[in-house]
Amino acid sequence: MIQVETLYKKFGKNEVLTGLDLHIQEGGIFAILGPNGSGKTTLIKAILGMVIPNKGKIAVLGKAVKNQWKYRHEIEYLPQIANFPGNLKVKELIRMIKDLRQKSSEEDKLVSMFGLEPFLDKKLATLSGGTKQKVNIVLTFMFDSPLIILDEPTTGLDPAALIRLKELIQKEKEKGKTILVTSHIMQFVEEVADEIVYLLEGKIYFKGSISELLEKTEQSDFEHAIAAITSPMSNA
Repeated sequence: MIQVETLYKKFGKNEVLTGLDLHIQEGGIFAILGPNGSGKTTLIKAILGMVIPNKGKIAVLGKAVKNQWKYRHEIEYLPQIANFPGNLKVKELIRMIKDLRQKSSEEDKLVSMFGLEPFLDKKLATLSGGTKQKVNIVLTFMFDSPLIILDEPTTGLDPAALIRLKELIQKEKEKGKTILVTSHIMQFVEEVADEIVYLLEGKIYFKGSISELLEKTEQSDFEHAIAAITSPMSNA
């Protein structure tokens, strides 16, 4: 599904990705984790073609992405911060995205799932952060694409919406889709992720299941394993 080879990216003198190698097979939920500045966002944006690497290769769905753009039609992306036009109504935004994508969509089911019917005629500038995030989720999941990238999808969600999101992610996984997730909420990651990809200083420090991570760090729970992953003891 995704093949990244010896990826380098520098912003000025700051080396963000330093020879990163990553293979993500088709199907399943992969959590991209790491401390601030580890290269998570840069990696995701490189996969999306929003950041051009200095060196290295990226292939998505078996095709190199360099100087290409059509492969993005096979990706749905939920950004960490969605800057919607404040003067648009929710239903106008949904219609605009549908017109741009020209693909079949299932927005009605998602609008109902997240209780957005009362907000369809409201302007986006008037919505709370949590409601905007629900709109963001609808826009991401209303199309049928094999690869979904979710950058901090739980931001601002109330408990009921969070449950709906987890159900939605699992349903997409059951369809054989590949889902990349970044999140600072370790309980959410533990509940949804099949594999952990942990970045540190621009490289993959760990890739494997949660049980493998617990074994590597000799910890009994996930949060402590994440905290311990870069300690000297975990390298012993």
